[in-house]
Amino acid sequence: MNVRLLSILTVGLNLVMATAPLAAHHSFAMEYDEKKPVTLTGTVTKVEWSNPHVRFFMDVKDANEKVTAWELTLPSTLQLLRRGWTRNLLVVGETATVDAFGARDGSSLANVWLVTLSNGRKVPAGMPVDQGPAR
Repeated sequence: MNVRLLSILTVGLNLVMATAPLAAHHSFAMEYDEKKPVTLTGTVTKVEWSNPHVRFFMDVKDANEKVTAWELTLPSTLQLLRRGWTRNLLVVGETATVDAFGARDGSSLANVWLVTLSNGRKVPAGMPVDQGPAR
Protein backbone atom coordinates (compact mmCIF):
# COMPACT_ATOMS: atom_id res chain seq x y z
CA MET A 1 0.00 0.00 0.00
CA ASN A 2 1.43 3.38 -0.82
CA VAL A 3 1.95 6.03 1.83
CA ARG A 4 -0.68 8.43 0.46
CA LEU A 5 -3.47 5.83 0.55
CA LEU A 6 -2.43 4.76 4.04
CA SER A 7 -2.51 8.40 5.20
CA ILE A 8 -6.00 8.93 3.76
CA LEU A 9 -7.30 5.76 5.41
CA THR A 10 -5.77 6.76 8.75
CA VAL A 11 -7.33 10.23 8.66
CA GLY A 12 -10.71 8.78 7.66
CA LEU A 13 -10.64 6.18 10.43
CA ASN A 14 -9.70 8.81 13.02
CA LEU A 15 -12.56 11.02 11.86
CA VAL A 16 -15.07 8.18 12.18
CA MET A 17 -13.79 7.24 15.64
CA ALA A 18 -13.86 10.85 16.83
CA THR A 19 -17.49 11.41 15.82
CA ALA A 20 -18.89 8.06 17.02
CA PRO A 21 -19.49 9.28 20.60
CA LEU A 22 -21.47 12.24 19.26
CA ALA A 23 -23.84 9.93 17.45
CA ALA A 24 -24.30 7.80 20.57
CA HIS A 25 -25.44 10.72 22.73
CA HIS A 26 -28.78 12.36 22.14
CA SER A 27 -30.20 15.76 22.90
CA PHE A 28 -32.98 16.37 25.40
CA ALA A 29 -35.24 17.70 22.63
CA MET A 30 -34.92 14.53 20.56
CA GLU A 31 -36.43 12.31 23.25
CA TYR A 32 -38.36 14.52 25.67
CA ASP A 33 -40.92 17.29 25.29
CA GLU A 34 -40.64 20.34 27.55
CA LYS A 35 -44.31 21.03 26.84
CA LYS A 36 -45.28 17.69 28.46
CA PRO A 37 -44.54 18.16 32.17
CA VAL A 38 -45.66 15.24 34.30
CA THR A 39 -45.86 14.67 38.05
CA LEU A 40 -45.73 11.03 39.08
CA THR A 41 -45.98 9.40 42.50
CA GLY A 42 -45.08 5.77 42.89
CA THR A 43 -42.87 3.10 44.39
CA VAL A 44 -39.20 2.95 43.41
CA THR A 45 -38.51 -0.52 41.97
CA LYS A 46 -34.94 -0.23 40.68
CA VAL A 47 -32.05 2.27 40.65
CA GLU A 48 -29.18 2.21 38.12
CA TRP A 49 -26.44 4.54 39.38
CA SER A 50 -24.14 4.67 36.35
CA ASN A 51 -23.08 6.99 33.56
CA PRO A 52 -23.90 8.51 31.14
CA HIS A 53 -27.29 8.95 32.88
CA VAL A 54 -28.59 7.63 36.19
CA ARG A 55 -31.91 5.90 35.73
CA PHE A 56 -34.52 4.61 38.10
CA PHE A 57 -37.80 2.82 37.69
CA MET A 58 -41.06 3.43 39.48
CA ASP A 59 -44.45 1.70 39.56
CA VAL A 60 -47.16 4.36 39.31
CA LYS A 61 -50.87 3.71 39.91
CA ASP A 62 -53.47 5.68 37.96
CA ALA A 63 -56.95 6.65 39.17
CA ASN A 64 -58.24 3.15 38.29
CA GLU A 65 -55.44 1.46 40.31
CA LYS A 66 -53.75 0.30 37.07
CA VAL A 67 -49.97 0.13 37.60
CA THR A 68 -47.60 1.48 34.95
CA ALA A 69 -43.84 0.94 35.13
CA TRP A 70 -42.00 4.20 34.39
CA GLU A 71 -38.36 4.63 33.39
CA LEU A 72 -37.01 7.91 34.74
CA THR A 73 -33.75 9.43 33.58
CA LEU A 74 -31.50 11.75 35.54
CA PRO A 75 -28.22 13.55 34.78
CA SER A 76 -24.82 11.90 35.20
CA THR A 77 -23.57 10.69 38.58
CA LEU A 78 -21.16 13.64 38.85
CA GLN A 79 -23.89 16.21 38.19
CA LEU A 80 -26.11 14.55 40.80
CA LEU A 81 -23.30 14.41 43.38
CA ARG A 82 -22.77 18.16 42.86
CA ARG A 83 -26.47 18.68 43.64
CA GLY A 84 -26.24 16.75 46.92
CA TRP A 85 -27.31 13.31 45.73
CA THR A 86 -25.77 10.04 46.90
CA ARG A 87 -26.14 6.63 45.33
CA ASN A 88 -28.34 5.60 48.28
CA LEU A 89 -30.76 8.56 48.14
CA LEU A 90 -33.44 6.64 46.24
CA VAL A 91 -34.43 3.49 48.10
CA VAL A 92 -36.15 0.56 46.39
CA GLY A 93 -39.57 0.05 47.95
CA GLU A 94 -40.03 3.66 49.07
CA THR A 95 -42.47 6.14 47.61
CA ALA A 96 -41.26 9.17 45.66
CA THR A 97 -42.82 11.93 43.62
CA VAL A 98 -41.09 13.21 40.51
CA ASP A 99 -41.59 16.28 38.39
CA ALA A 100 -40.38 15.49 34.91
CA PHE A 101 -40.76 15.99 31.19
CA GLY A 102 -42.52 13.20 29.32
CA ALA A 103 -41.23 11.39 26.26
CA ARG A 104 -42.17 12.77 22.85
CA ASP A 105 -43.51 9.38 21.79
CA GLY A 106 -45.91 9.14 24.76
CA SER A 107 -44.15 6.13 26.29
CA SER A 108 -43.66 5.70 30.05
CA LEU A 109 -40.30 7.45 29.93
CA ALA A 110 -39.50 10.82 31.48
CA ASN A 111 -36.57 13.13 32.22
CA VAL A 112 -36.68 14.15 35.89
CA TRP A 113 -35.90 17.65 37.15
CA LEU A 114 -37.13 17.31 40.76
CA VAL A 115 -37.61 14.39 43.15
CA THR A 116 -39.63 14.65 46.36
CA LEU A 117 -38.73 11.84 48.76
CA SER A 118 -41.21 10.14 51.09
CA ASN A 119 -39.94 12.30 53.99
CA GLY A 120 -40.84 15.48 52.04
CA ARG A 121 -37.28 16.40 51.11
CA LYS A 122 -37.10 17.95 47.64
CA VAL A 123 -33.97 17.04 45.69
CA PRO A 124 -33.29 18.85 42.40
CA ALA A 125 -32.04 16.62 39.63
CA GLY A 126 -31.91 18.84 36.58
CA MET A 127 -32.63 22.51 36.21
CA PRO A 128 -32.85 24.71 39.29
CA VAL A 129 -36.24 24.33 40.98
CA ASP A 130 -37.16 27.99 40.36
CA GLN A 131 -36.70 27.42 36.62
CA GLY A 132 -39.09 24.49 36.38
CA PRO A 133 -42.03 24.61 34.00
CA ALA A 134 -44.89 26.95 34.75
CA ARG A 135 -47.98 25.08 35.95
